Amino acid sequence: MQSPVRNNFLLRGFLSAGLAIALLSPTVLGWQGAAPSTGAAAAVRSTATLTAAEREAEALVKLETIRNLTTKLSSKEFEGRGTGQPGADKAANYLADHFAKLGLKPGGENGTYLQPIKFRVTHVSGDTTAKVGETNLKHGEDFVLLPPYTFDQLELSTGVVFAGYGVVSTELNRDDLAGLDLKDKVVIVVNGQPAGVDTAAWRRATSPQARTTTLLSRGAAALIIANAGSTSQPFATIANYLSRRQVRISSGVEVTFKVPPVLLASNDALEKLFAGSELTYAQTFEKAKTGESVSRDLGKTLDLALRVKREDAPSSNVIAVLEGSDEKLKEEAVVYTAHYDAYGIDDSGRIFPGAADNALGTAIISAIAEAFAKSKVKPRRSIIFLAVTGEEYGLLGAEYWIQNPTWPIEKVAANINFDGIGTEVYGPVKRVVGFGAEHSDLGSVFEDVSVAKGITVTPDPMPEENAFVRSDHYAFVKKGVPALMIMGGPAGEVDQWIARMKKWIETDYHAPSDTIKPDWNWSGPQTVAQAGLIIGMRVANNEAMPKWNTTSPYNRPRVQAKPAAAS
Repeated sequence: MQSPVRNNFLLRGFLSAGLAIALLSPTVLGWQGAAPSTGAAAAVRSTATLTAAEREAEALVKLETIRNLTTKLSSKEFEGRGTGQPGADKAANYLADHFAKLGLKPGGENGTYLQPIKFRVTHVSGDTTAKVGETNLKHGEDFVLLPPYTFDQLELSTGVVFAGYGVVSTELNRDDLAGLDLKDKVVIVVNGQPAGVDTAAWRRATSPQARTTTLLSRGAAALIIANAGSTSQPFATIANYLSRRQVRISSGVEVTFKVPPVLLASNDALEKLFAGSELTYAQTFEKAKTGESVSRDLGKTLDLALRVKREDAPSSNVIAVLEGSDEKLKEEAVVYTAHYDAYGIDDSGRIFPGAADNALGTAIISAIAEAFAKSKVKPRRSIIFLAVTGEEYGLLGAEYWIQNPTWPIEKVAANINFDGIGTEVYGPVKRVVGFGAEHSDLGSVFEDVSVAKGITVTPDPMPEENAFVRSDHYAFVKKGVPALMIMGGPAGEVDQWIARMKKWIETDYHAPSDTIKPDWNWSGPQTVAQAGLIIGMRVANNEAMPKWNTTSPYNRPRVQAKPAAAS
């Protein structure tokens, strides 16, 4: 699952935790958006069944395929499948070969299964240093450089000024910069809000534009942000993400403007900067929180040597097509998606296997592809299997496909996405969330299939967090394509699973320890795959494409795309 500190991503992990807690709750039933079914409608729903063809098809979803492919993709051989790294290329070719062996048609460019994408990768070099006196500060532990990086190399040796919250506001009758000379200095400012201050006025005074403009207009050569972490997102977690590679789709144009660097610093690093001062950093911060003026020149010199590496690094989406059986409807398609990328391998050789997030989701759509390919009865509409790259850096692969589709967007009936944190493997799946079910008539299909399989339907447990917009399916939604993201949860003692999930979030999420565990129950993802298969079958065989509910904020027509790059 995509992660946040850069462009909204740390929040994703903790959001996922909250969603999983609710998913494991035994008390929720019925999908959100419509009133509970009553009367005859309720009777139909309660006795929903699978057809003989659907039962035959779901029997072709192999547990072994999911287990073997998850194991393979998360092995050391693929080095974490990092976007723009050799491991991702190896994974893309492996998936292409898998689809080819199933007899699926290539859906990429130039008669291949691949859709190449040019990425631009930047990361802070290991020889980046910061030094105050004889004390060295380490990038990634003591401090981290905040993107975007507008320089390749920067040398700086200058004085350090502590500017409190860095606020200058007539509304608040406050001037944290009074008496300070910021010209060509490194300026430390504290994040947060002191006691006794009007919150609305404080927000206006501390907007990024207001505060940064004020500090840079006074000639600050660099900024250090103190108190950058929180209880839910401590500095160590933020630094972990921001010290990794930054990946974006290459535009062929480099940023030309130059701005002073911004660093986030740990409390320990700030204590080193304050060492020998009248007050420690902790004491200074406590005074600042009371509203007391604590701004002053620290009388220290900070030496910075910042190094940024940039490179072009291609990676590919993998696309396979099962042609529909209906002469007319085969021109339309149901698209299954899952991101195969993880965080790859870092400069120190650490591998981020991404077993639960998201080798497992990729294995699920691969098992669905196998079932469709081996089924005697083919769906009326075509089926596209799209394994995307670059999800962890901002849904990049899905966005690229949507902007450069290999199938006309106006003829995409629906998108079904698989992405999560591995709750499916905790035990036999008996609960399921369909994110987006309340927005289109995909919800009815989702509910009927779930009831037929004896699975409890759980509504989006945290609608205020708008999780529906935070994975690859949202790229389709923005183009008017109804979409569904499916996440499964186990039966059994809820407290046990919640504890397990919380531990995974703390220790394994986007970490080298996201590996397959000995106690994984593979029947769980098999059940999720079977449900996804049947939902896709029904959408593919229905006479009409799914429609948005008129009350949905995403209700819009499918956007006619540019001519397809391949068919």
